[in-house]
Amino acid sequence: MKIAITGATGFIGSRLVKRLLEKGHQPLILTRNRAKATRLFPNLEIVGYTPTESGAWQDAIASCDGVVNLAGEPIGENRWTPERKQAILNSRQLGTRQIVDAIAKAQPKPSVLVNASAIGYYGTSETATYTETSPPGDDFLAQVCQDWEAEAEKVKDADVRLVILRFGIVLGDGGALAKMLPPFKLFAGGPIGSGRQWFSWIHRDDLVNLIIDALTRNDMEGVFNATAPNPVRMSEFCQTLGDVLNRPSWLPVPSIAIEALLGEGAKVVLEGQNVLPKRTTSCGFNYRYPTVKPALADIVT
Repeated sequence: MKIAITGATGFIGSRLVKRLLEKGHQPLILTRNRAKATRLFPNLEIVGYTPTESGAWQDAIASCDGVVNLAGEPIGENRWTPERKQAILNSRQLGTRQIVDAIAKAQPKPSVLVNASAIGYYGTSETATYTETSPPGDDFLAQVCQDWEAEAEKVKDADVRLVILRFGIVLGDGGALAKMLPPFKLFAGGPIGSGRQWFSWIHRDDLVNLIIDALTRNDMEGVFNATAPNPVRMSEFCQTLGDVLNRPSWLPVPSIAIEALLGEGAKVVLEGQNVLPKRTTSCGFNYRYPTVKPALADIVT
């Protein structure tokens, strides 16, 4: 398959490109940063684009069998100023709108769109359990996810198969885990906030394999939770990380410190949700890392 990918130079996208090449597929890179993409993928077709604007880049979609849309401004790295919140929304809502518009105009059309979303769709809770059929939450991230997914749903008007993957916290050699490792290596690690919040995670390799399944399996359609089947609470996650590193997990990071750094965006870290991948397991997806200790051991040892 020839597959157009947005977000290909990122933490998830770069691993996806590598895996697709190993499987004999042909990635096409849609990127805002041609220099970085050329450095990472010197032998691949690279098309520059502005995600929120239509343009000649959309013509490249017509040559593809599938599209993977991973693009979006980072959520948990900066304070949520009004401008930052608008950028988070626009990068997902408007970016997906342009991808869907390109697919609708393409001749011939790609057969499938795999669109990222997030478990932020469900809101947060220490007690509730969420599956793919659970209703949406009512906070900022939940609204972003609803608007994001609504744009992706329009591709079905073009008779294109749609798979929406609601990502949990992705574990790999980078991303969120990279920010947690330094304190542990200095014997100063510990749970963030209360430690009671749920941590619904997935190993990056499992996520990449799930994306590829979504591209290649015609029986996969609709929403799937891209999380491991065994979520843990933050305290257990940090204790397990300490065990794998042979370091203690004894020094909690107080909520007030995270709130001072991230403001409203701190809820991404301090609140959580217990998300189960009911449809993902029902469709027979085979997790390499269904539990957190082997996943962490693979990444950090």
